[in-house]
Amino acid sequence: MRQHLGTGIGWRPEIADAVEAMPGIDWVEVVAENVCPGHLPASLLRLRERGVTVVPHGVSLGLGGADRPDPGRLDALAERATALQAPLVTEHIAFVRAGGPLTASPRLEAGHLLPVPRTRDALDVLCENVRVAQDALPVPLALENIAALLSWPGEELTEGQFLYELADRTGVRLLIDVANLHTNHVNRGEDPAAALAELPLEAIAYVHVAGGFERDGVWHDSHAHPVPRPVLDILTDLASRTSPPGVLLERDENFPAPRELRAELGAVRRALADGAARRSPAARRTPPAPPAPAPAPEPGGQAAGPARQRLALAQTALLSALVAGTPAPEGFDRARVGVQARALAAKRADVVAKVAPELPVLLGARYRPAFLAYAQARPMTGGYRQDALDFAGHLLTAGRPEDARTRRELRNWWLERSGPRPRTGRPAVRLARATRRVLLRR
Repeated sequence: MRQHLGTGIGWRPEIADAVEAMPGIDWVEVVAENVCPGHLPASLLRLRERGVTVVPHGVSLGLGGADRPDPGRLDALAERATALQAPLVTEHIAFVRAGGPLTASPRLEAGHLLPVPRTRDALDVLCENVRVAQDALPVPLALENIAALLSWPGEELTEGQFLYELADRTGVRLLIDVANLHTNHVNRGEDPAAALAELPLEAIAYVHVAGGFERDGVWHDSHAHPVPRPVLDILTDLASRTSPPGVLLERDENFPAPRELRAELGAVRRALADGAARRSPAARRTPPAPPAPAPAPEPGGQAAGPARQRLALAQTALLSALVAGTPAPEGFDRARVGVQARALAAKRADVVAKVAPELPVLLGARYRPAFLAYAQARPMTGGYRQDALDFAGHLLTAGRPEDARTRRELRNWWLERSGPRPRTGRPAVRLARATRRVLLRR
């Protein structure tokens, strides 16, 4: 049975006061990795006390990756669901890391959600990973379709078919992002109406709505701009087919005044009402015929073993091209790979600036070009905090910045935060220790 959520908004610390004061908010969604179960923000606690539902939305599981889900990440997501008394948790149909034992290569982190190929191999692996996650979580799981800047060659299923079979084989719920359907329409030529027609509408847990921008014919799902009319039109189309249990407005950056957020929520409600008015009570959706059935996985997931190996090699090759500057794998649009690589580097620079705000203050206008140059050939192998330390260490060992005062301040910043034993992999530990020895001698 689907739970009715109503109209919601993404809770972010920057707009916490505005969200609390906003009328007609039935529920909020919070990025799971940004809250600590034992120290929940006071704003979220107050909202919960008022009866506002809070849903944790994960971004780091990487269920579409070749590896099995990390037990520690699953435990962390489960803890947040329990602490927030959430009726469900959500994640993405995406991969966020590659490499490692399956490919006998260094582990690479994307720092962002990347599209899974719509192939039988990827679907088999995803279904097995979803079952592992479902067993580990205390509440139902819903998965979100993501926005993509590039397409995989040799795909075997449409987005609607892929989602239909995923839900059919696992019973997982779906979080349908209509903004991502618009992104894929612009970037990949995919028809949003065709995707909606193929979806198992009864599996929808809720819907995301967000804004973005177009540059040089590429749509960027920024979550930092107003919701455009085409996205609202897709929402209306969806609402004409079914009544979504919940709809949520996402905004992650460039937060507008509260009245503008209220106006966007008003536009979302009108789009829903327009769709409901077009919905015929007598209309009954005939589910599309699913694709030819794939062999059922054997107990223990052995059937996905070879598929994992093939998927691991493919994802590692793509991610290496995106973050380590290796050639684009055969069949990919090289220009689009370049666009995605630049987008990943820009996002990485933005997030590092947030987790280590002292760096852009210390470096000023030099921060961004210096970081982008650093990122071109230095993949992120740990989290963003470690990335910030690695960036600062890279500058210092290269004798930068040029002016002695800034270099001394950056050196002190790095020494204060690096510690004697940084929590990361052994190569990074050795690098940090070597950097520390060099800097302490200066």
